[in-house]
Amino acid sequence: MGHYWREIRSDFDENRRVQTGWIAQVDEKGRLVVPEEVAARFGWKPGALVELHEDGNELRLTRPVTSLARIYVELTNACNLDCTICIRNAWNEPTGWMSEQTFQHVISSLRMISPRPTLFLGGFGEPLAHPRLKDWIRQAKDSGAMIELITNGTLLDEAMIIQLVESGLDVLWVSIDGATPRSYQDVRLSSELDQIKANLKRFQELRLRHAWTKPKLGIAFVAMKRNIQDLPAVIQLGLHAGADRFSVSNVLPYTHQMQDEILYARSLYSFYAQSPERGVVIHLPRMDTTPQTADALESVLRGEYLIDFYGSGVTRRVNRCPFVERGSLAIRWDGKVSPCLSLLHSHVSYLGERQRNSQAYFIGDISESELLNIWNDPAFVALRRRLRSFDFSPCCYCNSCEHADQNLEDCFGNIAPTCGGCLWAQGFIQCP
Repeated sequence: MGHYWREIRSDFDENRRVQTGWIAQVDEKGRLVVPEEVAARFGWKPGALVELHEDGNELRLTRPVTSLARIYVELTNACNLDCTICIRNAWNEPTGWMSEQTFQHVISSLRMISPRPTLFLGGFGEPLAHPRLKDWIRQAKDSGAMIELITNGTLLDEAMIIQLVESGLDVLWVSIDGATPRSYQDVRLSSELDQIKANLKRFQELRLRHAWTKPKLGIAFVAMKRNIQDLPAVIQLGLHAGADRFSVSNVLPYTHQMQDEILYARSLYSFYAQSPERGVVIHLPRMDTTPQTADALESVLRGEYLIDFYGSGVTRRVNRCPFVERGSLAIRWDGKVSPCLSLLHSHVSYLGERQRNSQAYFIGDISESELLNIWNDPAFVALRRRLRSFDFSPCCYCNSCEHADQNLEDCFGNIAPTCGGCLWAQGFIQCP
């Protein structure tokens, strides 16, 4: 595909776009030719294997497992809050801060990757607390990478906002799990909501005054029984602050107590979600939200159906690793490299009533090897292909034997990491 593209490239007008997409071209032999920019962005290099998935009248093309497009970097696992939903309630690990030497390994690796992957500064700590943040964002921007960052917003005062703008941050995510001081404190065990609202208001004022186009603002929300009613108000809070993107996740219960807060207890064991090809699909059109439609839709949503809202793709299968689909990996504060955020730290969580012990899993150390060498290691490529096919035992659906208690081995004979009990892969947990 790549060789043929170079031959006819001059005959294609890359400026022809339809809405937010590109126009591809089918040649006389039925081969699909895409713009060079799109091919580069999605890693469609000569020899790359691209999966095709039929979705109604659409055809979805995947990012090949060889394409590195997103790097999560945990600058620290320390945080200034002590939230009830935090993974810190379920681990016994030392607090650490990324060193200058380790981050310089990140920068040198970035410069070797083309096109540059997005650098997402997050993980399981508060990145705004790192004293080298401003300089490191600037260095990453100088390499040509797009930079995103997620924060709890408590340290986002005017001085910090100006630093983030001057350093070139592209997207700022603020995590807010309550719209009132009481509900926020119930989750975060902190009374900082009023200060966060003031910080976001100041951010919007400065952005309008100086006509800043970046960073874009996103709001992240972790949904549970105790705060789901606050979601509309959190969305409005974000809109008033100029947010143009929102990410909503379920809570991952790191403690048995938090099991009572999940909003997917029944969905967890849905046979049709595990086997969508056997399910009934309900295709719904656009319609007004009224008391009548809300009641009817609620009844439909309670059924064992796969729902497609106006071609929204809700019917897409589960058993898929979002980190592989994004072409991503994660770097812990000490330089250890993991396939995903979930495997950065050993921790305990709960799958139904079962305690699940997840051991951290690493495929390299950026202080010892260049990131591309780690990414292209045959063992890591094989793992990503195994995750793409997702041939793991269905621990989330079955959850009936001792294999579901850990991620070291499953009843299909897979060895660590075994991901059949991963709630990220079932669509329950997600991050920006």
